[in-house]
Amino acid sequence: MGYAQTATITGIILDEQNQPIPNANINTKKYGTYTDSTGYYILQITADQKTTITFSHIGHKNVILNSLVLNTNETYEFNPVLKTNTIQVDEVTVTATGEKKVDGVINLSTKQITKIPGANAGVETILKLLPGVNSNNELSTQYAVRGGNYDENLIYINEIEVYKPFLIRSAQQEGLSSINTNMVQSIKFSSGGFQAKYGDKLSSSLNITYKTPVKLQTQIDLSLLGASATLETASKNKKLTSITGVRYRNNNLFLNSTNTNANFNPTFADIQSYFTYKFSEKFRLNLLGNISINDYKNEPLNRETNFGTINNPQTLVVHYQGQENNRYNTALGAIKGKYYVNDNLTFKAISSIYHTTEEEYSDVIAAYRLGAADTDLNDTNISKGIGSQYNRARNDLDALLFNFEVKGMHRKNNKVLEMGIKYTHEDIRDQLRESEFIDSVGFSIRPPLLQFINDQPNTPFTAPLVPFTGINATNFVKTNRFSGYLQYSNTINWNQHSIYYNVGIRSQYWTVSGTGIQKKSHAILSPRFQFAWKPNWEKDMLFRVATGVYHQPPFYRELRNQNGIINPNVKAQKAIHIVAGNEYSFLLWERPFTLISEIYYKKISNVNPYTLEDVRIRYAALNNAKAYAYGTEVRLNGAFVPGTESWISIGYLKTEENIDNRGYIFRPTDQRLKFGILFQDYVPNMPQLKMYLNLVYNTGVPGGSPSYADSYIFQKRLRDYKRADLGISHIFVDADKKYPKNHWLHGFKDLSVGIEIFNLFNNQNSITNTWVRDVDSKQQYAIPNFMTSRVLNLKLSMRL
Repeated sequence: MGYAQTATITGIILDEQNQPIPNANINTKKYGTYTDSTGYYILQITADQKTTITFSHIGHKNVILNSLVLNTNETYEFNPVLKTNTIQVDEVTVTATGEKKVDGVINLSTKQITKIPGANAGVETILKLLPGVNSNNELSTQYAVRGGNYDENLIYINEIEVYKPFLIRSAQQEGLSSINTNMVQSIKFSSGGFQAKYGDKLSSSLNITYKTPVKLQTQIDLSLLGASATLETASKNKKLTSITGVRYRNNNLFLNSTNTNANFNPTFADIQSYFTYKFSEKFRLNLLGNISINDYKNEPLNRETNFGTINNPQTLVVHYQGQENNRYNTALGAIKGKYYVNDNLTFKAISSIYHTTEEEYSDVIAAYRLGAADTDLNDTNISKGIGSQYNRARNDLDALLFNFEVKGMHRKNNKVLEMGIKYTHEDIRDQLRESEFIDSVGFSIRPPLLQFINDQPNTPFTAPLVPFTGINATNFVKTNRFSGYLQYSNTINWNQHSIYYNVGIRSQYWTVSGTGIQKKSHAILSPRFQFAWKPNWEKDMLFRVATGVYHQPPFYRELRNQNGIINPNVKAQKAIHIVAGNEYSFLLWERPFTLISEIYYKKISNVNPYTLEDVRIRYAALNNAKAYAYGTEVRLNGAFVPGTESWISIGYLKTEENIDNRGYIFRPTDQRLKFGILFQDYVPNMPQLKMYLNLVYNTGVPGGSPSYADSYIFQKRLRDYKRADLGISHIFVDADKKYPKNHWLHGFKDLSVGIEIFNLFNNQNSITNTWVRDVDSKQQYAIPNFMTSRVLNLKLSMRL
């Protein structure tokens, strides 16, 4: 049986007056369709092979698109203009990674994200397979890019900036990504050296575009982890379209596979809608809404962890009392208007408001025993450590963020001028109340500070009984930001070589104020430059260079130190990016492949040091460090198996920081070696049976340090992170397999069932350490907190 995957070409056919042409024909040797009343068409073609497409209509000359090669599941937009003279369109070649991007932005396949297995599957799962993107936590949607932390990444949905909850400290408390996978039309990602229009962050920019539906469709997905439903609608005249997604998720399947026994009740739900109304050919309006409810309840019971070495194996046994209850409710509303003045000039106005209310309440008592493995830890004479730990939190946060932005773009031939101005208001109301009491054999341990030094009997010890660590702070902070950008790009031909360049500049001015906070103002200026050269060689190559100054003005968490005190004097962190890359497309086994390689260097100043515990970041709120990051990345992408897309990626990274001129040490995200595989396959005689493999290997990151410890002393690393997730699905109905009207499967456009095996080889991975004291030597042991073990999941997916 032959098997071929498909790709999609879509667009609007216009006449010489830029009016849509209804009932125009679009044909290949194998497929054909015609435009609707608005000139819109959509056509599926065979992927990974050359296709010639003819656009025709009575009274107009044909437009012929030669040698189009699309990747599997690729969507390519082409808007031909039918004129009175015959037009022969030059050859258009789209490789396995899509059309070459001179701006260094990576285009990722949208259909892959719904198929590739992952503990928290979605866009972030695909990103974590890229060589410069790292994460040691399968339950988290957070990711670090080229030595940065989780707060250094920009995320946009339809040009609207989206945010994540502030108080989440554990990946177990994360539920749904802010991006609904089934609503996504395109994914564009830049891991450094991005243009001025993308914003003020140090590390990366992720730009998501949601679908604009063309007909009524329903997508339903069910699994042991939850359920989702997506509804696409379009009015008869195609002027009003909408896409709405509802999701529910429960992480019990994963949490019950950790080394802590507990009564978990984590529930996460959200609803997102995106509406488009086309008032005319010149003006259209978009609305985006999102409501999310995340409720995490956990009653830990006990835990047993084996660690140490072969010669000195150790065991930690913990019994818990109490519970934690965290709740994060978020809402986003946005409106965007787009006005086409003419073919060359476009204006956009975007306004959004984001509101989050977050509660972090917990009372947990942990009684532990530490001793050698294979011993009776109930015997206090054998146990090396006996004690208890009481953690209490009553944290409340209420944040309101408002944005208004105006953008303009003028395009003439290959020259593009873009500009924009933006106003942002942030109103944060935060109350932190945290305490940790440590009891060791009946004695409460006080903080290792001067006022708590006990030198009895020489001096009476009268220090009060206080928590080992404690925070009690109330902050009301307001920030007003004014930012803008201006950039110019052009493509020229020189001696039959194509040269592209982009030059731009960003600026931001902001003020920080609040109750009991002295008002402070800051300003930055960020010039950026990109250059690309596509030589007229027989080999299909593209060379890119990008450099620029990237600032990250402090957000609320960066202003708050580890004691909860706000420092309005914190400056923007500054990084100078230097990126050089090459993209080489070629045919191997008569199938398209692309080899992408980059080297980069970042010099970072005004660094705000931080500690990382699981996914919680705590800043020093000081610009008292400098840092650097450098590395190299290689990714080979293509059809390793005919009709599929896979890739292999390898990355090397080194990042260090120098705090108060004490010398360079590892940054918390110093993840040296990264190896990732995304592989798809199918049974040749049974192409409906498909396999998806997601494999990641990362060397270990620094394991952190206990409270009050000197981070320069604790420089040990966590064990290497190794994980493989396998998905197997049987496709009953898809674009290549349909059923007649009298068959019960006729009503389905897609139908598949599958199984997923997470952590296929049952590797023990850890994200952070718990620090426990030895009674005899007072030594502190780093006890790894292991992530999830092997888990089986069942899936059902259908589209009607």
